[in-house]
Amino acid sequence: MLGMSANSVSYNDQGSVESGVDAVQESIPTTTNLGLFSAEFKKNDDLKEMLESNKESLKLDAMRRVVELIAKGKNASHLFPAVVKNVASKNIELKKLVYVYLVRYAEEQQDLALLSISTFQRALKEPNQLIRASALRVLSSIRVPIIVPIMMLAIKEAATDLSPYVRKTAAHAIQKLYSLDPDQKELLIEVIEKLLKDKSTLVAGSVVMAFEEVCPDRIDLIHKNYRKLCNLLVDVEEWGQVVIIHMLTRYARTQFVSPWRDDAVFDENSEKAFYDSEEEKRKDQSKPYIMDPDHRLLLRNTKPLLQSRNTAVVMAVAQLYWHLAPKHEVSIVTKSLVRLLRSHREVQYIVLQNIATMSIQRKGMFEPFMKSFYVRSTDATHIKTLKLEILTNLANEANISTILREFQTYVKSQDKAFAAATIQAIGRCATNISEVTDSCLNGLVLLLSNRDETVVAESVVVIKKLLQTQPSQHSDIIKHMAKLFDNITVPMARASILWLMGEYCEHVPKIAPDVLRKMAKSFTSEEDIVKLQTVNLAAKLYLTNSKQTKLLTQYILNLGKYDQNYDIRDRTRFIRQLIVPNEKSGALSKYARRILMASKPAPVLQSAFKDRDRFQLGTLSHTLNATATGYLELSDWPAVAPDQSVRNVEVVEPVKETGAPALSKSKPGKSEKKFYSDSEQEEEQEEGSSSEDSSSSSEESGSESESEEDSEESTKSSSQSENSSSESDSDKKKKTQRNKKLQQQKSASKYRSAVKVETKSGSESGSESSLSENSSESGSGSEPESDSDSGTDQKTKAKHKPVKSKPVTKVDQKEVSLLDLDDFSPAPLTTPKRSILSPSLLSDLQGLSIATSASALQASSPVFVPETSHELLHRMTGKGLSAQYRFTRQPCIYGNNMVSLQLTLSNSGDQALENIHISERSSTGQDIHRFNTIERLEPQASVTVSMGADFNDSTQAANFQLCTKEDEFSVSIQPAVGELLLPVTMSEPDFTKEQSKLVGMNESSATISMAPDNASSQSINRKVVSVANLGVVTSDQDTIHRFAGKTVSSGSLVLVSVTLRDSDALITINTEKTVIASMLLRQLKTALMNSAT
Repeated sequence: MLGMSANSVSYNDQGSVESGVDAVQESIPTTTNLGLFSAEFKKNDDLKEMLESNKESLKLDAMRRVVELIAKGKNASHLFPAVVKNVASKNIELKKLVYVYLVRYAEEQQDLALLSISTFQRALKEPNQLIRASALRVLSSIRVPIIVPIMMLAIKEAATDLSPYVRKTAAHAIQKLYSLDPDQKELLIEVIEKLLKDKSTLVAGSVVMAFEEVCPDRIDLIHKNYRKLCNLLVDVEEWGQVVIIHMLTRYARTQFVSPWRDDAVFDENSEKAFYDSEEEKRKDQSKPYIMDPDHRLLLRNTKPLLQSRNTAVVMAVAQLYWHLAPKHEVSIVTKSLVRLLRSHREVQYIVLQNIATMSIQRKGMFEPFMKSFYVRSTDATHIKTLKLEILTNLANEANISTILREFQTYVKSQDKAFAAATIQAIGRCATNISEVTDSCLNGLVLLLSNRDETVVAESVVVIKKLLQTQPSQHSDIIKHMAKLFDNITVPMARASILWLMGEYCEHVPKIAPDVLRKMAKSFTSEEDIVKLQTVNLAAKLYLTNSKQTKLLTQYILNLGKYDQNYDIRDRTRFIRQLIVPNEKSGALSKYARRILMASKPAPVLQSAFKDRDRFQLGTLSHTLNATATGYLELSDWPAVAPDQSVRNVEVVEPVKETGAPALSKSKPGKSEKKFYSDSEQEEEQEEGSSSEDSSSSSEESGSESESEEDSEESTKSSSQSENSSSESDSDKKKKTQRNKKLQQQKSASKYRSAVKVETKSGSESGSESSLSENSSESGSGSEPESDSDSGTDQKTKAKHKPVKSKPVTKVDQKEVSLLDLDDFSPAPLTTPKRSILSPSLLSDLQGLSIATSASALQASSPVFVPETSHELLHRMTGKGLSAQYRFTRQPCIYGNNMVSLQLTLSNSGDQALENIHISERSSTGQDIHRFNTIERLEPQASVTVSMGADFNDSTQAANFQLCTKEDEFSVSIQPAVGELLLPVTMSEPDFTKEQSKLVGMNESSATISMAPDNASSQSINRKVVSVANLGVVTSDQDTIHRFAGKTVSSGSLVLVSVTLRDSDALITINTEKTVIASMLLRQLKTALMNSAT
């Protein structure tokens, strides 16, 4: 615990004492059930005696143990009387620990704490800033209305304290006092107004937080402090940056005109500092719109924070740019948001939610980084769903093929909720992009045969919505769904099929009545939603086909009349009165057909994030999609900009507060020369612009170090800060003389700097571009005035202006920052529109595999077709029926992703065999195209048939049943790896180009020793094509033999090259299918090493 108290001193500059205590307050549970640690600690019975002893060392040791107990979650409230007695101790270390304890328990033990009020008041006068701040914190933690006047007085005194840390604590106490007594609002606003003028970076975040809590509508308090807050922003601690950015976002929406207007103008002038010259202002008045300089100041000063390590800061800047920046500038936040996706899943969730909202309105922002939103197997379900949402939002005609291939993998996920969400996403893509509607529908229909009920049910629901767009063209799909009705058990899916049958019963007049007949049998055992749709189906069929369905309808209506659910009973009575006319029914029955059979609008499948843009990004309300307590809505842009002169501030003297960086642009001479000696000024004059850049960076570091000195947690640091301020007053005359001397050199220095930047802007070095951009941005505030103040001749001025404007534009084009990561280089979006529906898109949907660009290559005729047959069924096992198969190496006519096979069936028995056929799907999951049933095979006769099998680019055997009228035989086809390929025609340059793309993990190679008789071109070609169904690539080189093919199922390229080297040969295989490559490499090695036959 000694280390803990020591650390509390070193953290003073960031206010971590307060945050640490607050963290302890929030994390301490009331339970003492921590048996895991109880054995490690001593008995704490002696703590009270130690605290009441006369020895300071025993008290200090006891307090360390008490604070340790609090940190571990133990309840130490029973020691409050003994601890509070030591609040008047003169030992600084002991007093610090006592105040840490009191902050934790003052609210619980209010009566005892009140007894020490006078001690806390005396502590407010202590010379140590930590003690003063701790006393104020304890005082504000005693939530008793009777001490409100005392707290108010203490806050007013602390607000004028010399220590910025104490002033920061006063800002925190304002919020506590306001929650205790809201009637003190006006007095607290006066204190806030005073603290807003504070130039310390330590105070800025805390006072803005108090402003947001107490008087967020008093934007008039911000006017004079707006530019100061913008300039201080980069040096404020991280959580203060978040608060200030959100406040400035609201402020900007009330004070500036919308930059989203059509006549908006954004040029070089808009990038300048907010103190434009009068000539520039008059020149801009002729333009319809130009951004307010203060608006530009906010955007420029928040941009560097996109590189912050704190994710909340990055998110705050991103929402600021989204709500305030011109549309063409918003995209600069994209890389920063994508970078945050590497963080924890909690951060990913919030960032993805905001990206989902942004991607609806501006797809182009995130489209280059689409791969960053691909789902990983390790992602949680809620992360997967959000990434899926974003991918769906980004879908367009150019990338839909890629996205749909990605979705095929997601459908096979073991996460059922995610698989169902993927099917909904496919449905949304189909409705948004009409070119792929048919392909998506066919793919979804194939999913109806899936073994998983969740996938089938979601597919039915999505198909139902898609069919409403063009039902007349898809009667076959409705028929197919009717056939699968008996196998579907999920209530929502069954209800959707029944609704389709009733809505489009005229398109399936023969099937709908049969479905109603089946439902009449199982009506009593169905779920309520299915029963309701059954009643609707019966009513619609009664109106359109009463001859067949009249009795069925009456039977179902009678069942529904006595159902246990009152909704079904009410619906049944209503339907009966509507469709069955009698003397009691009124005129409504005449319009029964028009009511029930009315055309219904197709449902609109839209994003769940479509209406979330009404909330400010990054807020709790946006995350919950509901207005949270304390949420402040963004106001609309004003039609006419308010008077901008309210933000003008007259600067009388340079900034004395060491916590505030000297960024005032109205007096660059004084603010930039605060930290330099005479010798440094002379060196700067000699070195020119490069020295000026380095001196500006040293100024920043000096400002930061001085800010740290201001906030140190000891009495020594406080006295040092006071001495430094007095020294700055005494050195005022010297600095004034230096300012005059340097002012004469500033113009020439700026000219040399501009020439240097122009030289760098033409080079290709990214680092130089980054440096030149940083120097131009850091100096942008003083450039306009240095132009007007320079005393050079006309020639120098004429050269200076074009040189200044030229590198700015070039640097912007070659912007380099920490966010420029290698893996985030955006892919060029040049996919032609005509390639939206490639010939393999439907096969991709059916095969549920990821295809490559090689699928567009046309298969050529096989170079070699083996005549070898393999035994499928022996005549003894098959009871007279024998079967052999061979691979034809031809494209399969039954499907682009199937391997073509030829079967020879023979009857070696004495009796004819009847009804010979095979099962449609293998037991291992491969799709098999059956040959037509052979009605009769006479004894000693043979017949040859063709079939197809989709091995999914795997050598796994396809197991299925070969059946006759009496028997079933289990058989299997084991494909060789070479039979899973199709040859393609390819030129040598194309081969080299594609091979260069398939390197690294996609390349397998081996060196073998070859016999001389095997080294001829004819021998190598014969052996390679006998092993694998590949095409020969013609080549002028005798030592390199190339072969090309593609996998049958997914269309992935397989490139084989054999390079001869004396007596050795290098076999290289390039393909994405690494398993196929390793197996093929092993077989080629065996074939080429054998002697020629």
